[in-house]
Amino acid sequence: MALICSISNEVPEHPCVSPVSNHVYERRLIEKYIAENGTDPVNNQPLSEEQLIDIKVPSSQPNVAGAGESMDLGELAGMTPEIIQKLQDKATVLTTERKKRGKTVPEELVKPEELSKYRQVASHVGLHSASIPGILALDLCPSDTNKILTGGADKNVIVFDKSSEQILATLKGHSKKVTSVVFHPSQDLVFSASPDATIRIWSVPNASCVQVVRAHEGSVTGLSLHATGDYLLSSSDDQYWAFSDIQTGRVLTKVTDESSGCALTCAQFHPDGLIFGTGTMDSQIKIWDLKERTNVANFPGHSGPITSIAFSENGYYLATAADDSSVKLWDLRKLKNFKTLQLDNNFEVKSLIFDQSGTYLALGGTDVQIYICKQWTEILHFTEHSGLTTGVAFGHHAKFIASTGMDRSLKFYSL
Repeated sequence: MALICSISNEVPEHPCVSPVSNHVYERRLIEKYIAENGTDPVNNQPLSEEQLIDIKVPSSQPNVAGAGESMDLGELAGMTPEIIQKLQDKATVLTTERKKRGKTVPEELVKPEELSKYRQVASHVGLHSASIPGILALDLCPSDTNKILTGGADKNVIVFDKSSEQILATLKGHSKKVTSVVFHPSQDLVFSASPDATIRIWSVPNASCVQVVRAHEGSVTGLSLHATGDYLLSSSDDQYWAFSDIQTGRVLTKVTDESSGCALTCAQFHPDGLIFGTGTMDSQIKIWDLKERTNVANFPGHSGPITSIAFSENGYYLATAADDSSVKLWDLRKLKNFKTLQLDNNFEVKSLIFDQSGTYLALGGTDVQIYICKQWTEILHFTEHSGLTTGVAFGHHAKFIASTGMDRSLKFYSL
C-alpha cells in the first residue's frame, strides 16, 4: 500500500491508523509496540489492537489503461516483477540513508539569518525568444546546481551554466511551448514536456533528442523523474498518469481514476519513489501507490485547479498550491493538513519547492517567497520579476536561489 509509517518512516505494506493520534502505522509494527507498551508511540495515550483502523483502497478502483478500451494492451510494456523489485530496493536504500541522516541539517547549509539578506545578483534575459516571451519551467541539476534547465513559450529547452554565464545547449523539437523540464542527476540527459502531448528525452552533449515518449493524448502537465533515474512519471489533461522507461521510451503503465474523470495538472514522486502525488483541475490532491497503481489517499481542502505540489526530502511533508491563493502543508504520517499559508487575495502560486535539506520552502508566482519550515514564517521576499514567476529553485546548500518568469528572465539571488 502506501504513505508513511510513523515507527519505521517507510511505506507500510498493511497500513492502519491509530484513532488516538491519527498517525499511520505498519500494522505489524504497531501491534508489536502495543503488546509491549499498551500505548500509542506518538503521544503515549492508551491504545489497543482493536482500536486500529485499517486503511482500505477506495472501492472506485482506478482504471489501468489497456485493461479497458482506451488503449491497446499491446502498447504497454507493463510493470514486471523485476521493475517492482527495483523500485522496492531503491526505496529501501533511500529510507536507510534518511534514517542515518536523521534530523541533522548539513553544516554547510546557509543559515536563516544569512538567507534573509539575499538580494538579486544577476538577471539573464537572452535565453529564450523576445518575440514569444516567457520562461515557463525551471530545474537545477542535482549533482551540479550551477547547471540550469529552462523551458520556454518559444518551444525551446535551454541548458545554461551559471558560473560561465553561457548557454550549453539549445534543444529544439517541441511543436508547442515547454511547460515542464527535469535534469537527470547522473547522466547527461534532460527531459521536457509540452502541450504538444509529448515528452522528449535529450542528450545535452549532442544537443539532440534521443527519445520521444508518447504517453498521452492531451497536454502533458507534469513530469517527475524516479529516484532510480530510470523511469519518468507524467500527468496529462487526458486524465491519466503514466510511468515510462527512459531507455526505451516505452510506456510501462498508464492509469486514470474513473471516479473523478478530471484532468491532471501536476505530478511529483515522493523522494523514496514508491508513492507519488497528482493534482487535479477540480482541486483534489491524490496520493498513489506506484507498485499497486492505486489511489490510496486524497487530500481535499483547496478550491480551484492544483497548480503545484512538492514533497520534502524528509519524506513526510507535502506542500500543495492551487488557484485559491493558499499553500497547504500535509503530514503523510497523519494524513492531515497541519498548516495553511494564506496569501494575499489574488496571489498566484505556480511553483513550490523544498531545499534538499527540507529546511526551507520556496514558492514562486505573483512574486518569490521563502519560508523556514516548522515555523512556516516568511524570511525572504523578492518582487524583481515584472511578470508572473513560473519557477523557483535552490542551489546546493541554498547558497543561491534561482527563479524564472514570464518576463523571460532567469534571476539569481544570493549574498
